[in-house]
Amino acid sequence: VQLQASGGGLVQAGGSLRLSCAASGSIRSIDAMAWYRQAPGKQRELVASITNGGSTNYADSVKSRFTISRDSVKNTVYVQMNSLKPDDTAVYYCNAKGFWGTRWENYWGQGTLVTVSS
Repeated sequence: VQLQASGGGLVQAGGSLRLSCAASGSIRSIDAMAWYRQAPGKQRELVASITNGGSTNYADSVKSRFTISRDSVKNTVYVQMNSLKPDDTAVYYCNAKGFWGTRWENYWGQGTLVTVSS
């Protein structure tokens, strides 16, 4: 397993959750890590991303509510999700792009379900 996500669950609207995703394996360097989500019947969309330099990017729908961060020593990416809304209900996937050994890889985690009740 190269990416292991955790932290999903059921939360009421207005609540908070923190997702974590740890990368493993023969990591040489990870250039960027990100969170995507896919709601039922919808396409997968970018939620937030962070580069190894710390630059971040957010979907408009989550700006000011979600915060992405990264621990480069632990090769782990987090997303703190506050003020959750029912529209945030989705399976959340982490993504990492970089070099494992000498190969450029684009890995996806297994997905973790976030359910926000109204």
